[in-house]
Amino acid sequence: MMARFWSELNPTLRGFLVIAAIALLVMVLNLYVALASLYALAGIAFFLAMAFFVYLLWRDRRQEISVWPRHAKLAFYGGALAILVALGGYFVSHPSGLDALAFLLVLGLCGFAMWRAWRDQHSYGY
Repeated sequence: MMARFWSELNPTLRGFLVIAAIALLVMVLNLYVALASLYALAGIAFFLAMAFFVYLLWRDRRQEISVWPRHAKLAFYGGALAILVALGGYFVSHPSGLDALAFLLVLGLCGFAMWRAWRDQHSYGY
């Protein structure tokens, strides 16, 4: 009876009920510290996963990048390093307001510099 009710329940409502049950469990068992620890570990794991993904992309294309002119490599690697530092600062301080806007601007400008350096090296016409 209960299994049929649960399977026929609206999926959105079922998801909200699961979230509410987890929140209630955290409140009843007083697991705030454990939840904060898990959140911090998830942030570190996400940062490491992004770094590993970027490393895999670089490893596949490092021979191509090695033949680029010096200014293109400097723009590309400098943009990547600035993004890495900005993301590290974000995970440490969690900026808000103007600091968050500056963070987004740094990400955008560095990403544009990297894209532009890559695009200039892949333009074969006039």
